[in-house]
Amino acid sequence: MHGTVLMLLKRYVQTQYDHSTWLKLMELSGLENVEFDHKTVYPDENIYALVGQAAEMTGLSAGELHEKFGEYLVPDLMFMYQKYVQPEWKTLDMIEHTELTMHKQVRREHPENSPPVLNVKRLGENELIIDYVSPRRMSGLAVGIVRGLATYFDEADRIDVMPTTSHDGERVRIHVRRT
Repeated sequence: MHGTVLMLLKRYVQTQYDHSTWLKLMELSGLENVEFDHKTVYPDENIYALVGQAAEMTGLSAGELHEKFGEYLVPDLMFMYQKYVQPEWKTLDMIEHTELTMHKQVRREHPENSPPVLNVKRLGENELIIDYVSPRRMSGLAVGIVRGLATYFDEADRIDVMPTTSHDGERVRIHVRRT
């Protein structure tokens, strides 16, 4: 997992709870001596440990935490990748173009990093299907990002996001529709 994501997770925990919660989470995860930075790619086990401990601490499932974190990530992602975003794009357009713009750039600049593959099929002007593929099994993050994009583009009340397969698989189908 790229260090930027882990640093944003730290900020998320600190803003939703507090700094002492982050320290406790790091300790319970066995990561109290790890200092994340934005240039390093860390073992995926780090985020699994952190999210697993956070699930125990909050009583939420890992999938729910991934979704909440995904929503939180969107403003930062939009800032980081703003040069790839066309001004006329809205939620569905962003999803449709993520693989060939942002993910392509991540893979080019950081070959050691591996964002999920998003095979997107546009079904019409107001509907698409995302086939999320990743051995990380973190499709909840993708669902949260879709919801966060809808909020970012002021479409939250018009976007329906429905995973249509098990949310914890390597391959997850997500149906997105604008009403």
